[in-house]
Amino acid sequence: MTVQSFVQYDLDAPGSRYALNTPALVLDLDAFERNVARMADIMHAHGKNLRPHAKSHKSPTIAKAQIAAGAVGCCCATLDEAEVMAAAGIAGILITSPVTTALKLDRLIALAGKAPDTMIVVDNPANAEALAARAAAAGVRLNVIIDVELGFGRTGVTSPEAAVALGQTIKSLPSLAYRGLQAYGGHIQHTIDPDERLALCRQAHLKIDAVILALSAIDMKPGIVTGGGTGSHAIDAREGPFTEIQAGSYAFMDAEYETVICERGKAWPFENALFVQTAVISTNVAGFVTTDAGTKAFALNGPPPRVISAGLETATYSYAGDEHGRLHLKNDAVRPVIADVIECIVSHNDPTVALYGHYHCVRADRLVALWDVSARR
Repeated sequence: MTVQSFVQYDLDAPGSRYALNTPALVLDLDAFERNVARMADIMHAHGKNLRPHAKSHKSPTIAKAQIAAGAVGCCCATLDEAEVMAAAGIAGILITSPVTTALKLDRLIALAGKAPDTMIVVDNPANAEALAARAAAAGVRLNVIIDVELGFGRTGVTSPEAAVALGQTIKSLPSLAYRGLQAYGGHIQHTIDPDERLALCRQAHLKIDAVILALSAIDMKPGIVTGGGTGSHAIDAREGPFTEIQAGSYAFMDAEYETVICERGKAWPFENALFVQTAVISTNVAGFVTTDAGTKAFALNGPPPRVISAGLETATYSYAGDEHGRLHLKNDAVRPVIADVIECIVSHNDPTVALYGHYHCVRADRLVALWDVSARR
C-alpha cells in the first residue's frame, strides 16, 4: 500500500521508518497510545474530566483518539483550531483565548450555530456584550466561560470583584449561557522544582476558590472549573477546585518537559512519542556533521533538540541556518556518514508540530500511516 505526501511511501515495509523525506515529523504510535491511556487512567482515578489541548497536536485524528479514551472534548487555543475540530465532528470544544475582532466574532457565531456545545472564554464585559449582540442577531445562545488570571499576566479577570462584575454582565445577557470558569497558569507548567510547583498550584487554587465563592454569592457557582496542564496534572487532579484538566503535552512530551522534575521521587508517567528525523548532508568539518534540519524544522522557544539515535546520545544539536543543523560530536560518539538518518526529541511540541503538514506515524521500524496536521494556524 502507498500513501501520497510530497513523495510516495510504502507503508508497513521493514525499515520504512528510516526512509522518510527529511526533515520529517515522526510519531511513535505505541508510545503515544500508552500516554493517552495513562492520562485517562490518572484522571479517572481522581474523578476528574480531561479536555486535552489541541494546540499541542493540531490533529482531529489525535483529538478523536483522546476522546475515545474518555476525554470530554478538546481545548483549542484559536478559533482556527476550533473550526477544524468542529468540521471533523469533534464535540465539546472550548476556545481558551478571547475572540474580540468583528471578523472573528462573526466566525465564532457561525461555528456556534453548527456546533452548539462550543464554549468560549471571556474576561471583559465589553467583549461579553459584543458576543451577546451577535449571538442574539443570529438566534443562537453562546456558551461562555469566565477566564481567571493566575499570575501569568496574559488573559483573565484579576480579582473576585472583577469576576462578579463580569458575571453580572453575562447574567443580564440572555443570548449568553454561563458555564463556568477557566483558570490556566502557564507559568506553573514548566516550573522545574516540584516543591515550588506545588506551592504555586496551591496559591492558584486559593485564588480560584475565592472567585468561586464570590460568584456563588450571586448564584453563579461554576459548573465547570477548567485549567491545569501536563506539568501540574497530578497536583490539580488530587487537590484543588478543578473539575477538568486541559493537559496537552502529555500525549507527546518534549525536550522542554525533560528539564522539569515531575514530582519529588517520581518519574513522568508519559514517554517521548514525537521526534524530528533529519539526515546528514555534509561531514567535511571536524567535530560536527551538518544535517538538513535547521530553524524551519524545530521550534526555537525550547531547549535544543535531544539526539536519541544509537551511538549519538552524547551528541548535541544546534542550528546552522534555516535549512541546516549541526550535530556536535563528543569523543565517544560514532561519527555519522553521508545520508545517515538522525532522530531527535523535539524541543517544544506545539510550535514544532505547526511547522509540518503531517505526522509520519510509526510502529518500531515501520511507517504505518500519515496523519494530517490540519489545524496549524
